[in-house]
Amino acid sequence: MLAPHVVDDSAGKGDLQWWALYTRHQHEKVVADMLDAKGFEVFLPLYDSIRRWKDRQKVLSLPLFPCYVFVRGGIRGRLQIITTPGVHTVLNHGERVAVIPENEIESIRRTVAGHFRMEPYPFIRCGDRVRVIRGSLQGVEGILVRKKNQFRLVLSVDMLAKSVAVEIDSTDVEPVAPSVQPGQYADGFTTPTVLTNRFPASLIAG
Repeated sequence: MLAPHVVDDSAGKGDLQWWALYTRHQHEKVVADMLDAKGFEVFLPLYDSIRRWKDRQKVLSLPLFPCYVFVRGGIRGRLQIITTPGVHTVLNHGERVAVIPENEIESIRRTVAGHFRMEPYPFIRCGDRVRVIRGSLQGVEGILVRKKNQFRLVLSVDMLAKSVAVEIDSTDVEPVAPSVQPGQYADGFTTPTVLTNRFPASLIAG
């Protein structure tokens, strides 16, 4: 788990840090568009979701983190931001504005830009932590899980206690830390044993 972060606005550092806005339900895109028009740097990660009806289907672009919009810098213009229609509040850590670590934002941004199949996922911190060793996500770290024959790399934003999952080939990742004790995966996913040089047989076996 990452250590808590708060905005440090000394020497203008707050203008380089990411923070999160909590918005009204289904107002994420409207808020992002209005803040962008005001000149703020905004990040709203989206994913494609197929909705099916009896006679048709439609692909919708939905927020990966419902009710959240990320803003970089602009802390001095906080009043202009929080008075934007659709914004409920700024995510805080104690009495100060909470910072979303740059590496978490960058991992999500690279995944979205790579047009991988991804979706929201229940928040988890524990499991076999891995690093992508090839492809456009090389260097990105997350937690490897498996459901049936599909492997997914779970990326988390700790401050939001939310995660997203992206499909990945198990041969494209390597372990970066020992796994935790068994029994800590979500229902329906294989529980690993001890992680040695590669992945445990209980995770890889079909």
